[in-house]
Amino acid sequence: MTFQTQPAAGSLREMLIIALPMVVSHGCETVMIFTDRLFLSQLGSVPMNAALVGGLTSYMLMTFFVGLVGYATALVAQYLGALRRTDCALVVTQAFFICLTAYPLILATVPLIHWLFALMESAPVQLRAQLQYFDLLIYGTLFGLLRTVLNSFFSGIGRTRVVMLAALVAMTINVGANYALIFGHLGFPALGLRGAACGTILASLCGLLVLAAVYFSRENRQCYQIRKSLHFDARVMGKLLRYGSPAGGEMFLNLLAFTLIILIFHGDGLITATAITLVLNWDLVSFVPLIGIQIAVVSLVGRYMGAQQPELATKVTIAGLKMALFYSGLILLLFVSWPDQLIGIFEPAVFDPIFTQARPLAVSMLRLAAFYVLADAMMVVFSGALRGAGDTFWTMCLSVGMHWLLVLVLWGLLKVAGFSALTAWMALVCFFLVFCGLFYLRYRTGRWKTLVVVEAEHER
Repeated sequence: MTFQTQPAAGSLREMLIIALPMVVSHGCETVMIFTDRLFLSQLGSVPMNAALVGGLTSYMLMTFFVGLVGYATALVAQYLGALRRTDCALVVTQAFFICLTAYPLILATVPLIHWLFALMESAPVQLRAQLQYFDLLIYGTLFGLLRTVLNSFFSGIGRTRVVMLAALVAMTINVGANYALIFGHLGFPALGLRGAACGTILASLCGLLVLAAVYFSRENRQCYQIRKSLHFDARVMGKLLRYGSPAGGEMFLNLLAFTLIILIFHGDGLITATAITLVLNWDLVSFVPLIGIQIAVVSLVGRYMGAQQPELATKVTIAGLKMALFYSGLILLLFVSWPDQLIGIFEPAVFDPIFTQARPLAVSMLRLAAFYVLADAMMVVFSGALRGAGDTFWTMCLSVGMHWLLVLVLWGLLKVAGFSALTAWMALVCFFLVFCGLFYLRYRTGRWKTLVVVEAEHER
């Protein structure tokens, strides 16, 4: 009897080996964010709402650079597939240079964000809280950027268990630190929102240290000649900027649009703000783990496109789609069957009239969210396949156009026409379903199969 030690190229088993650690990793990120909001919800609706807006805004300022250096996943995978290992570490070094340049630029935008918060006319009590959370969390963005670079390297070479280990360490630190710092346990002072921000920064640093320890280990240094890579390389930097900039631009413009959507809802009053926050707490659970599957698709599609095997890139895309639809199907059943119980988890420890009034609206909105969870699965897989192959510009245009159209629709319905928050949310869900079909049609054209990002070693 013989045992298959290596999965067949393009098989579901190969996808599972790469994707499951990434799903676990992003599941850890979900637990971190979810737990923060759950802990803060015990203090009342306002701290929970502030954590959503302040945290999302600080991440939004990172997103162009996260998308830019995050393209290292596809680029490293393509160099690996083209049998050019030494160039893999060069990609990481160039991405490090980008991060160090980005950090002061991000900090310089803080006054602009203060102005944006004030412009959206949130309730004064919530405005003060979200500024407090944002002003601390923004200083941890450098750790997040550097983690993205190293995560991308290990994802690109297929060592996703390293990413999973770092995420597990960060999650454990985050949950423990936030429990101690938010409520004042284990001898620490009760810092509330400030404690949540400090716990998140500490967790991100610990995750970064785990990744750095493995990256600079003797075995990894020798395999990828890391010491020789510690210099500026115009050729590799050019590829990273060329193919990563559309991905970075897409992430920034999309999250800016998403942040504006939330701020528009929050400007409708504390009840609507609490309802949308409760729904998005669970939307996070449905969406973030799918990013793990998307990264696996990007990595494997990039590897097979680098090896000039587009038929295998198609196979791994279908394998990724099966995984994503299975997970999203479970989430759909959860949203449809137990929406009231899911919302009730965030009920404050002390009676909060805002939560009580927001609960029925949140339950109705969560039921509607069940309609787009399967569309989410399809969109992340097909967009991941397009990015892995290098079709980043078209993907950026469609995705950015979609998100900003949603901003205009929401503003028109909620602020101009005066429709209810539930009606506006229903319209957003319907538009999202249409946009998912457009990504599928682009994938079906097959134009991505003809793209060449890196040349194989024998063709240089």
